[in-house]
Amino acid sequence: MVCHPADCSQWKKIDRLHPDFGKEARNLRLGLASDGMDPYGNLSTQHSSCPVLLVIYNLPPWLYMKRKYIMLSMMISSPRQPGNDIDVYLSPLIEDLTKLWDEGVLVFDGFRKETFQMRAMLFCTINDFPTYGNLSGHSVKDHHACPICEEDTSYIQLKHGRK
Repeated sequence: MVCHPADCSQWKKIDRLHPDFGKEARNLRLGLASDGMDPYGNLSTQHSSCPVLLVIYNLPPWLYMKRKYIMLSMMISSPRQPGNDIDVYLSPLIEDLTKLWDEGVLVFDGFRKETFQMRAMLFCTINDFPTYGNLSGHSVKDHHACPICEEDTSYIQLKHGRK
């Protein structure tokens, strides 16, 4: 049973593959959540907003999904959905995350009264299937839409439609 991301095999695998990172409990494991929305609730509106949120998974299960611990890292606002151009918007965030993974930043721990080199990693993404396709560059349409099954995707075409 998974009650917290720390219970999953991915967390444990990262600890095995990157023991320096896993040893320091204060290193951050982040989830990136993103989805486009119509801010006015009117499907005909010519405007789109796409919040990009970072969730800190190092917190206990009763805290990590609370609003005050979720960071709005950017808001992509444009006349239409960013689509495959989302990587252009995300490039500053990716640069920061790369620096946090490679080098880390010097941070003061007020509880222990010491400074330490904090590192961070993007642990997972949380999004719907179309956004997943835009973030990963994977095709989420047609007969090979499942990113896990790929060529072995089972599909049935409806007789009276194109789906």
